[in-house]
Amino acid sequence: MNKPIFSIHLSPSIIRNDLRNRIVRLQSENRFAFDAIALDVFRYQAHFNPIYREYLRHLKVEPEKIRTIDQIPFLPIGFFKQHPILTHSSETEKPLTDRLLTFESSGTTGAVTSRHFVPDPAWYDVISQQIFEQIYGPLDRFHVLALLPSYLERNNSSLVYMVQRFIEKSGSDLSGFFLHNTDDLTATLQRLAAHPEPDRKVLLIGVTFALLDWAESDTDFSFLKQLPELIVMETGGMKGRRQELLREEVHELLINRLGVAAIHSEYGMTELLSQAYSTGAGIFQTSPTLRIRLRDVNDPFYMYPLPDKTAFSERPVRLTGGINVIDLANLDSCSFIETQDLGQYEKGTPDAFRVIGRFDNSDIRGCNLMVL
Repeated sequence: MNKPIFSIHLSPSIIRNDLRNRIVRLQSENRFAFDAIALDVFRYQAHFNPIYREYLRHLKVEPEKIRTIDQIPFLPIGFFKQHPILTHSSETEKPLTDRLLTFESSGTTGAVTSRHFVPDPAWYDVISQQIFEQIYGPLDRFHVLALLPSYLERNNSSLVYMVQRFIEKSGSDLSGFFLHNTDDLTATLQRLAAHPEPDRKVLLIGVTFALLDWAESDTDFSFLKQLPELIVMETGGMKGRRQELLREEVHELLINRLGVAAIHSEYGMTELLSQAYSTGAGIFQTSPTLRIRLRDVNDPFYMYPLPDKTAFSERPVRLTGGINVIDLANLDSCSFIETQDLGQYEKGTPDAFRVIGRFDNSDIRGCNLMVL
């Protein structure tokens, strides 16, 4: 039972442990439980996260008056570039950031990057595995092949960390990373196609530009028909390596070249510990620990009403808005993030969404309270 115990008179470590237990037990269909936990996470972070607390003070928000998740302010994602975003569960001392696992975003030379401090890496392991396996099944039933050159070339990538754990959990000698050696990747897939294992699927997860480069090579990919359980998953975009394309265009190119039925996608970022997955057509499903809300593109404090499934089926109207994310896995940082992505609700429900782009000049937009 998800019984809230939040009280500022309790030890923050007790509150944190209770919230962790409730979060890990969440089921995706239990929206009422999600909302109740999200409100308690908000109260916890409003008291024990100094940056978020100061942000709320500037907005003149009184946490005790917040009654619904629609009233919760979202922290602009750029704060992760300027401040250590940490919720302290210790009454006596702040965690030393140089001793914490730190995920860092990609960026051009000299650019300020986002940093996400993770006090408990095992928590990230549990959440990311739970989300993946709920959709795709046990990792020990997979060969996991990763084509992530731009991520492997830098330190502290949350994606590389997650995929490394997936590779380990798969228990397959054929699982692994392929930096630029796409010939080895092709050879591994050919080996798997020649000796298919009915009880194992193949996951090929790659950064978008690298998958396109590989798919447009001179390789004859007809052998992939021997791998009907192959899942090709793109993530991360072009990283400045290729001309930007619509996701639909990317998927069409990959489907035509590789001969697979659909291209899967992963939605995640340095500042989030939860992920959303798409099993095709670029439609992402939220996960037990992740929900989104769409905000007005000109007024970041106005949330679009949640879609009505019946009305949508009669007259499909898709509003485009900025994506706000509630990520309960971010218990030790901030669970309420105003991203710079643009999206739309899909299928008349907030549980499905598309990512259609980013705000122009996203690094210089947003809240003028960035420096507190």
